[in-house]
Amino acid sequence: MRFYRNRGRVIGVIASPLLFWVVIGSGFGTSFRSDAPGGQSHYLEYFFPGAVTMIVLFTSIFAMMSVIEDRKEGFLLSVLVAPVHRSVIVMGKVLGGATLAALQGLIFLAFTPFLVGAHLGFDNILPIVLTVFLISFALTSLGFAIAWPMDSTQAFHAIVNLFLLPLWMLSGALFPLSGASGWIRVLMQVNPVTYGNEALRALIFPGSASLLPVGTSLGILAAFAAAMFVWAFVMANRRTTKPPA
Repeated sequence: MRFYRNRGRVIGVIASPLLFWVVIGSGFGTSFRSDAPGGQSHYLEYFFPGAVTMIVLFTSIFAMMSVIEDRKEGFLLSVLVAPVHRSVIVMGKVLGGATLAALQGLIFLAFTPFLVGAHLGFDNILPIVLTVFLISFALTSLGFAIAWPMDSTQAFHAIVNLFLLPLWMLSGALFPLSGASGWIRVLMQVNPVTYGNEALRALIFPGSASLLPVGTSLGILAAFAAAMFVWAFVMANRRTTKPPA
């Protein structure tokens, strides 16, 4: 509710990836050649799953900025003394951010037929929803683990720019793995977000080439989401929240 009442955040989350998609996609449109079986594909189509991932990433990460704000306002201290297990607190916070991010990504996906001409049928809509939610849950858990020990939103922004944006850029969102140089290709292959992006592309455009089968990509993504939640839980149990000065 707090997120949707802030219209500036809602507009920014949707408009920024849409602007990136239109500007970058139009700029690279005539110079990009896809390896999909049908020959050349416009870059707007290739970049579309990456734009969805960008929406999910931005919403997931910046939703966890509220952890720092709640600590400063003293609200987090009240939550921590509640008679519930610490894992319930972490799960509630992560699920809230993940649900918000998934909804934002699915709203953008609803315009798929109008933006790229792809039609989402009953056979692929559920796997797409699952993929978007797993990406949201993994990135929200990652954002929670990063935000928990921090006392400064400026430091959180610095970590996002240094670490999380490259995580998105090296996920195959901007360029395919097949055309990357050797060391970049290795980084893309070990990047779990790559497999979420690849699963989205394979589900939205069934004829496109895919790094792995969708089921295998979803398995890797689920393992990444579980690992990030465990890390968030460990971080929440290691640090004792201090009252604001």
